[in-house]
Amino acid sequence: MFEDEDEDAFESLYENGHWIWNEEVEKLQFISDLPVMIEDDYELPSTALTNVEFKDDVDLLEQQRFRKYLQRKTDDDDVVTLQDLKDVVLFTAPTSILSPALINLLHLSTTERFLRALILYIQYFLQISDEMSHRTLELETKIRTQNSDKIELKYQEDLEDLRLLVAKEYCIIILGKDALAPYHHMGVDKRQSLSKKDSVLYETLLRISIQIVWIALGRKCYNYIELEINRILKTEIFNTAEHKLKTNYFNNIIPRERRVLLGHCLNQGQKLNTTSPLINEVFCNRQMDFRHLGLGVVKYSGLSQRLIILELFLCAPETKFKKLDLSLGILGILRSRFDIMLHEIKAAPTNASSSFSTSRSTAHRASRSSRKSTVSATPEKLIPDLYIPEKTETPQNIYDSFPTQGKAQLVCSIKQRLKWLKYIASRRKNKLASKNIVQNKHK
Repeated sequence: MFEDEDEDAFESLYENGHWIWNEEVEKLQFISDLPVMIEDDYELPSTALTNVEFKDDVDLLEQQRFRKYLQRKTDDDDVVTLQDLKDVVLFTAPTSILSPALINLLHLSTTERFLRALILYIQYFLQISDEMSHRTLELETKIRTQNSDKIELKYQEDLEDLRLLVAKEYCIIILGKDALAPYHHMGVDKRQSLSKKDSVLYETLLRISIQIVWIALGRKCYNYIELEINRILKTEIFNTAEHKLKTNYFNNIIPRERRVLLGHCLNQGQKLNTTSPLINEVFCNRQMDFRHLGLGVVKYSGLSQRLIILELFLCAPETKFKKLDLSLGILGILRSRFDIMLHEIKAAPTNASSSFSTSRSTAHRASRSSRKSTVSATPEKLIPDLYIPEKTETPQNIYDSFPTQGKAQLVCSIKQRLKWLKYIASRRKNKLASKNIVQNKHK
């Protein structure tokens, strides 16, 4: 992963530069001496992005460098944030796929909401997928009732609404609204489609997003996460993960499970006429609360409990998750429960549990004499199950006019963004220097 081991790649924010006095703001300002990095100037990866591998087994020396130079500074009572996930993924990613455009894109409020919505959807999708498999097995011994249909209909509507949250943020990104204008495929001047640049940037964003969601969900079910994210963004036809793995998963599940997991808003067009499931959810002919499309962007009053919870998932600071009883992957969980690379720190088995196995006969005699049953304590789940409140009808004439006041946006860490831009600049500087040395030797 790391072509060079020079400490220059891990410089602090205030190296390779100088300080000047800014008369306008009357304070010192740091000016970097490194070459200015242009967002359009980034190399294409030497391999297909679907084959890009992240280094998850980082050695102790690299971990300490990461903690010293790149990791967000934390304290004992700090919790895991989305920025922590981004930092780990960027550190373990091949530097060939990193670019200033990607770093800046990842540190925008819309992208922050997109990643949160994606984590929320995939977490609930995996939960409902397991639940539906369990319900299918139960049908061998139980009778299906009308209540079963109501429960599964709620699961279906929940997943459709969560997909709509992801679609809303993804549409803002690809339409290039406000701060996202430089990342539109037509460029800022809207004269010519930059298709190659667009495909590389968003394929990289997709690959980074999959890795972020996987780490957020405790590094479990990677193939399912990759399959579903590719499906909702690219359709089943262009699902590169499915083409690589050849699981044929969505065609093998029974129609009842397929209806719940995939919803009913599917466009079955051929090849290029097929619309992605995310866009299908936006234009689906079903009853939905119009305020759903403005959560996290427009400030609404009188939201239902369901919409309040969904908006908190998108906008609430991770430090408040525990107080609000929110579960969004490992976000909001104490940072001390994880190591530098966000692997859960497993508790060592206690002496009581080991001594139990060596004295089964004594315990058995004691239980027979007391006639009392003891229940062993089950370990607490790292990521609790999600519950989405019931859907309620939208009140008629709820507003005299459409709300135009914007909601306070999530603020990404400027310091972390600058750290990663400097990291990329240093890497390129070292790589260019090495290339020049090799060329001079051959002359």
